Amino acid sequence: MGRRSRAPKKSYLPKEVLFRTKPQIALGMVDRALDHGVRVQAWTFDEGYGRDSAFLDGLEQRRQVFVGEVPTNFHGWVIQPRVLRGPAQRRGRKKKYPRLARGRPSSAVQNLVRFSPVFRTQKWQRYRIKDTERGPEVWEVKWAVFWRKGSNDLPGRRHCLIVAHNVLTHEVKYFVSNRMPGEPGITLRRLLRVAFQRWSVESCFRQAKEELGLDHYEVRGWRCLHRHFYLAQLSHLFCARMRQKFDATTPRDDPLEHLTMEQVRRAMNAWLKAAAKQLTKAEQFEQELIKQRYYQRRNAQARRSHTKTTKTRLKSLGIDAARIKSCVPRSST
Repeated sequence: MGRRSRAPKKSYLPKEVLFRTKPQIALGMVDRALDHGVRVQAWTFDEGYGRDSAFLDGLEQRRQVFVGEVPTNFHGWVIQPRVLRGPAQRRGRKKKYPRLARGRPSSAVQNLVRFSPVFRTQKWQRYRIKDTERGPEVWEVKWAVFWRKGSNDLPGRRHCLIVAHNVLTHEVKYFVSNRMPGEPGITLRRLLRVAFQRWSVESCFRQAKEELGLDHYEVRGWRCLHRHFYLAQLSHLFCARMRQKFDATTPRDDPLEHLTMEQVRRAMNAWLKAAAKQLTKAEQFEQELIKQRYYQRRNAQARRSHTKTTKTRLKSLGIDAARIKSCVPRSST
């Protein structure tokens, strides 16, 4: 006898929900933010979105500024190609217009940086991009005017192509922006600051997953997933607000007093255990305070040790992070 087919499990997926790619969802979120009056100086994104020309075209159509990472095989030109608009053709096979003139095909950004005289004749500029838990992060930077290849395979308006090389890890990143250094209010330092700010988004996802169980679910239903995500996001917002509240009253020069997201979560667990009367409030809070102080001292010592090691490695390369161009806001230096 043949096997009886099982009826599909109910996912409770709304009928109006259609499949969309991540870049399409992102453009929808941008539209929603703009409709609610949200205005940003610039959007930034990783190479997963940067490789999608339609996504970049969508931001251009919405007149949005962006500085995003692109993959090594992202195509464009550092010398503006000629676009043929087409004569009045009466005979012969009809040609497609507009189209590129022969002799200047697009190139991958990694090849442009490696072989183009526009980049090869430049000197690397060193920037202190940010200060991390492991010390200052220094990158070498080059940039050039760039015409990216659009979704119609034609060049658009002028862009800026930035290549950045980490002096310690030798990691290389490529960024494309639709604004140019030298335009009103636009500097290379400002573009770099936006390009490297994505780490805060990555940190937000890491905290939500490791501390608040954002990825700890075993369901497939639409409603179940959304309930889990809403609860995790609400918990994250609460912990972030509590951290801001206590950090606002803490001196900047006292690293032992600043809380991490993990410490806020542990403090909340201690409060919940006391509310459940597993221990008396005094006992529970005293135990948690001892642990918090221990982790703060350990984290501060690790931060000092890593920072010292990083500065030593930079000095061995002849780099003094305090004397080079910096993208770090003055208030945090």
